[in-house]
Amino acid sequence: MICKFSLPKRKVQRKPKSSEAGFTLLETTIAMVLLAIAGLGVAACFFYAAKNNSSARDRELSMAVAQQQMEQFRNASFSDAALSATATDGVSSTVVRGGRRYIVLTSITDTNLQNGTARTKTIQIRVSPWSDTERWARNITSVFGSVTIISQRTAPNIGPNRAL
Repeated sequence: MICKFSLPKRKVQRKPKSSEAGFTLLETTIAMVLLAIAGLGVAACFFYAAKNNSSARDRELSMAVAQQQMEQFRNASFSDAALSATATDGVSSTVVRGGRRYIVLTSITDTNLQNGTARTKTIQIRVSPWSDTERWARNITSVFGSVTIISQRTAPNIGPNRAL
């Protein structure tokens, strides 16, 4: 009796051709261009955020300058010369805070006149950052950093129509 043994056939793995191995130069170039476009988009968002952060800092410091100016007027007595009515255009001054110049426009108006005496004063303070390099920041009506505070002060005396 003769026995024949046969070994199972193995699949022979073929070697890939050189044209099938890895990425082509064209595929790599397209991937690099897409990554560059995405990187530029991220960079643009970064610079946009940095500019808006700077604008927010200007508004914050403008608000601090305006509040400080308003506190000075609140601490003055009602008949003090500092609270005398200003011209229609107001009085302009320059203040430096945090290494930055600010234009302060103060307007005080006497209202509610009784017997020729003002019983109420309206105080308006507008603070705007001044930039030597950015022209848009010089415009006092700009929303990019200007702050306006309006307050009213009344006379401490009792009016003629009020009894104690």
